[in-house]
Amino acid sequence: MPITHSTRYDRMKYGDIKLYAGTSCPELATRIATHMDLPLCERDIIMFPNDNLFVQLHSSVRGQDCYVIQTTSVPVHRNLMELLIMLQTLRLDSAARVTAVVPYLCYARSDKKDQPRIPITARLVADMIEVAGADRYMFMDLHAGQIQGFFSIPGDVLTAFYTLIEYLKAKRERMNKPVVLTADLGFAKKARNFAVSLDVPLAFIEKRRSGNDSKAQALTIIGDVKDRDVIIVDDEVDTGGSISQAVNLSREYGAANIYVVFVHPVLSADSANRLANLPVTEFITTDTIPVPPAKLTLFNGRMTILSIAPLLGEVIQRANEGRSVGELFNE
Repeated sequence: MPITHSTRYDRMKYGDIKLYAGTSCPELATRIATHMDLPLCERDIIMFPNDNLFVQLHSSVRGQDCYVIQTTSVPVHRNLMELLIMLQTLRLDSAARVTAVVPYLCYARSDKKDQPRIPITARLVADMIEVAGADRYMFMDLHAGQIQGFFSIPGDVLTAFYTLIEYLKAKRERMNKPVVLTADLGFAKKARNFAVSLDVPLAFIEKRRSGNDSKAQALTIIGDVKDRDVIIVDDEVDTGGSISQAVNLSREYGAANIYVVFVHPVLSADSANRLANLPVTEFITTDTIPVPPAKLTLFNGRMTILSIAPLLGEVIQRANEGRSVGELFNE
């Protein structure tokens, strides 16, 4: 009898969860596996003397539901190629479904043509992930929501907001007239969610950016921060320039204690040194990107890293079982 669309769908069953990790975030991958009470599947990842990568699985994944956990931070191109090769390896071994679990997506800022003669590299990365063999994706806090439109495959764009806000709520009562301050007007909508959840006012920094060197000039604060504890929020910290300006401007406007909250600790170049020297009470971030011990030491205990492993573990479990992810957030 011919296989109709409905019978094909009925026969399509995903097998057991198989967790694979690249080399970019082994601690996070281990935390996810521990939370799910599952092992990380064994594989070999070898870099040859000519910088070519080789991946080999230790066991078959035929008919299984496979997840590749790999963040694409520095070294970006090594980590991205590793992700793509692992996705293809699983696809060629006849996995029933392959999901790319990417806590931090590289090139996410290159999401539009806002200057002449430039690429849209985020779209290129999306195409490569699909061509490599991913059936689904899971990302954390994309820089721009429209990146979801670059993919033809379904996926889940998750947020660390709930993880961060629960931590902040526990500190809320010990703060003095707290106010949420966004270092970038582009983050204003998400900053408002922080302010509403904490039931505190919202302030903004007006700034202007010019050129392609990631430098921006902070101009003024819109809102009241004088004699208040300030919670500066952003999606990621790269060079630390915007955060440094926000902290220093807050001090100029009379802020009391300053807390810096962000999702992705990119911390490129000497940004860790720059941030560590700021008059900040506490830096609060997540483990979407591993922070090297040498950089973490610079903060002298002032950096708190919250794990997104329970969130990703729960979403992976729900994806395997075909249950709603939105229910986790009452959506």
